[in-house]
Amino acid sequence: MALFYHDPELRQFENQISNVFSNFFTDLNTARRGGNVRAGTRSAINATSWTPALDVYETDKEFVVHAELAGVPKENVNVDLRNNVLHISGETKQDQKYKEGNAHIQERRYGNYARTISLPSNVKSDEIAAKFEHGLLEVKIPKAENATPKKITVQ
Repeated sequence: MALFYHDPELRQFENQISNVFSNFFTDLNTARRGGNVRAGTRSAINATSWTPALDVYETDKEFVVHAELAGVPKENVNVDLRNNVLHISGETKQDQKYKEGNAHIQERRYGNYARTISLPSNVKSDEIAAKFEHGLLEVKIPKAENATPKKITVQ
């Protein structure tokens, strides 16, 4: 299993740049059709997305994924497996008092979040277990036994 360095600030910057180009072309197409750019779909600029930090490690019996989801309610945590790729996703919403009030510092993350992890083929997908406590999601992925090589005699 390959390990990658996770940099949430770089990921957020990449998302913002992507949104700028996406919104530019959306606005351009709206203007070409004679529509009002201000009335177009501008929500993508204001929409936030973030990427949870992960730790992934391996033992003799399993792979373990820890996802940092501080402040996310358990019911807003989704974990599923599709085509041997583990998907962790959900959404956290900003408290209404921050929208109505005059926040002086606001550093917590809100909006949609997602992470995907490609799994090796030697896992027991039907035995994957996840638990969530104290803002930390733990997903345990048991390893399947590797097939033992067998010598085949050519006749």
